[in-house]
Amino acid sequence: MWQPISLADLYAEIYKTETLLHGNLWNFWSHIKIEPEKWQEPKYGNEGGGFWVVAVCGKWVIWFNDIEDGFNISSHSTYGTIDEYWCNQDQLNWAVSRLHELMI
Repeated sequence: MWQPISLADLYAEIYKTETLLHGNLWNFWSHIKIEPEKWQEPKYGNEGGGFWVVAVCGKWVIWFNDIEDGFNISSHSTYGTIDEYWCNQDQLNWAVSRLHELMI
């Protein structure tokens, strides 16, 4: 039976990624990361009480899809609600790098 990722396991993923980030990516991550928060996503997020958002940058968020076991970038128009559902199975450092590219 599916279970949402625990906060401890999510932090383990975050810490693992932080060892891989250097230079501009580390600086970018340091400015956008937040303490993980459960945000709502009405299409698939209700069963697990929402999805963990780990970074906010303007209208964009990086969040962990624990159904698909990967990080995603989505927009948000209201703080606390993810606008778009994605099922990427990306590592966090890939999502950070992609969002960084969008911002430059």
